[in-house]
Amino acid sequence: MIKMDAKVWQGQLEKIDDYRWRIPKSYKQGMRVPGIIYADEKMAQHIRFDKAPEQVANVAFLPGIVKYSLGMPDIHWGYGFSIGGVAATDVEAGGVVSPGGVGFDINCGVRLIKTNLSQKAISPKMKELVYGLFNHIPAGVGSKGDIRVSEAEERQLLVEGAGWVVKKGYGKSEDLEYTEERGAIKGANPDAVSDRAYERGKKQSGTLGSGNHFVEVQVIDQIYDQDAANIFGLELGQITVMIHSGSRGLGYQVCDDYSKGMIKCLQKYKINVPDRQLACAPVQSKEAQDYLGAMRCAANYAWANRQCLMFLTRQVFEKVFNMGPKDMGMDLIYDVAHNIAKIEKHVIDGKEKTLCVHRKGATRAFPPGHPELPAKYKKIGQPVIIPGDMGRYSYLLVGTEKAKETFYSTCHGAGRLMSRTAAIKACAGRSISDELQKKGIVVKSTGRSTLAEEAPEAYKNVTEVVNIVHEAGISKRVCRMRPLGVIKG
Repeated sequence: MIKMDAKVWQGQLEKIDDYRWRIPKSYKQGMRVPGIIYADEKMAQHIRFDKAPEQVANVAFLPGIVKYSLGMPDIHWGYGFSIGGVAATDVEAGGVVSPGGVGFDINCGVRLIKTNLSQKAISPKMKELVYGLFNHIPAGVGSKGDIRVSEAEERQLLVEGAGWVVKKGYGKSEDLEYTEERGAIKGANPDAVSDRAYERGKKQSGTLGSGNHFVEVQVIDQIYDQDAANIFGLELGQITVMIHSGSRGLGYQVCDDYSKGMIKCLQKYKINVPDRQLACAPVQSKEAQDYLGAMRCAANYAWANRQCLMFLTRQVFEKVFNMGPKDMGMDLIYDVAHNIAKIEKHVIDGKEKTLCVHRKGATRAFPPGHPELPAKYKKIGQPVIIPGDMGRYSYLLVGTEKAKETFYSTCHGAGRLMSRTAAIKACAGRSISDELQKKGIVVKSTGRSTLAEEAPEAYKNVTEVVNIVHEAGISKRVCRMRPLGVIKG
């Protein structure tokens, strides 16, 4: 049974092949390009029970958009853009940037950490480990961390990102090598960040946040590509840790400030879009440059935050298992952003163009040999980390050359089936923690409602989502991780 909160979408969805569906330009007058959604037959039915396809069509109105408006298989309704939406605009042809194409949790993303531990070694201490993580890592709405920064330091952090945190002793230089953009995207402008955003951010460094953010202890239970796994240093039965968090209140405020402020740009630049949540401005305009400068600050804040969270996680592991850093072997596999707009070079119809690529609830997936990859990963492509819900699996994949059709993008997670309100209602009278315990998963959260909001049934099956991007060829499976212990805000 499909559990959705909206009526069935009745728009045009034409099947291209087993894993691609088209919304034709003729669907709505004003669409500049068609929409393409990645899904199989079953997922296409899920997607029709959501407003997301309409948002894919609406994004196709953006000035300068090239090729198509994209939806990944984890697509669901969001602000302006659907979550799981990708769109690229031609900067030199009047292409725009839209805060709705990035979202409120700027650079919400995931990092995957390997360890030298096995499931056998960790099982007797799993409860102690999960409780230790929960007590050591600040979590929840408005949570305040012990890693505090002054106003002057915060401006530095917004420019230097994870590198600033590492300089302060919260990690090692190798961590930056395996972080997208080395943990700091260039062009951050602290002057473009509002006082309110600064205020919200300065107390939340090194905090997890609420909702679907988590720290999860996992075990590798299936390997699909042994050669790639060997390069990553991963094997069956090995323990990994996944951290999912973003830019907290600072990023939310940046989006709020600019999504409202850009509404006036629609009239100023004579831009016609069917939804004011798609407010935007030409990338080369002052309004867009101010937003990009502030968005990059929030992105750098998020990379710094995940670096802090990894430092705190390492501390707990070392204490629980009474091992030093070298013996623990907690090295970063990779850190990827999910909500961001980037200026990138792509070949479009045989010509290299400068594009503003919006990835909202979507993961960059660069192919083997790409110049931005760490040397260690040149042969296999960029690591792509796809978390599932707390009761199912998560996946590690790699980018492919075929992903050029998505501007080297892929899915970012399972994707919601139910709103948080509907999930809470569906879980009334149940103990989600007890249900997970019966599956062998230890969970700690700041409240019962958080677990209800994030119950497994509130999400699509991540295995089905990952299968679609794998079979479509826009990313390739390497291994699967099963959850053993989770902390949530």
